[in-house]
Amino acid sequence: MTADTSPSLHIVCPHCDAVNRVPAARLRQQPVCGKCQAALFTGEPLELPAARFLKHIERSDIPVLVDFWAPWCGPCRSMAPHYAQAAQRLEPAFRVVKLNTEEAQELAARYAIRSIPTLALFQQGREVARQPGAMDAANIVNWATQHLRR
Repeated sequence: MTADTSPSLHIVCPHCDAVNRVPAARLRQQPVCGKCQAALFTGEPLELPAARFLKHIERSDIPVLVDFWAPWCGPCRSMAPHYAQAAQRLEPAFRVVKLNTEEAQELAARYAIRSIPTLALFQQGREVARQPGAMDAANIVNWATQHLRR
């Protein structure tokens, strides 16, 4: 029997925010959180309040795709089902999150969000790409994967 020698990745739990170490080879095997035992990937965008946002983008070893949106924004609402479809296709290679700019105005200002919806891709806590405007699921997936740093 051989030991799993694949590198471990830090994955922040979408439920309790515990940082888990998961072998990269096991990402697609429906890993669960070591603390709360909930699934680490749900196939749905994770709606994060400001207090939890930084931990997810700074501590996660997988890229984090963020939809900066607001409830009053028509294009944001029309993109929401497409973003949910994209989450099903992107996880577990990406963490897919949503940040309500009305509730997290300080973070929206910190990241200089000038229009919504705006997608931003983070890796190791740093923004690596940004795209304003609504997109369909296929374009979201294509955009995110094209901007992924390997």
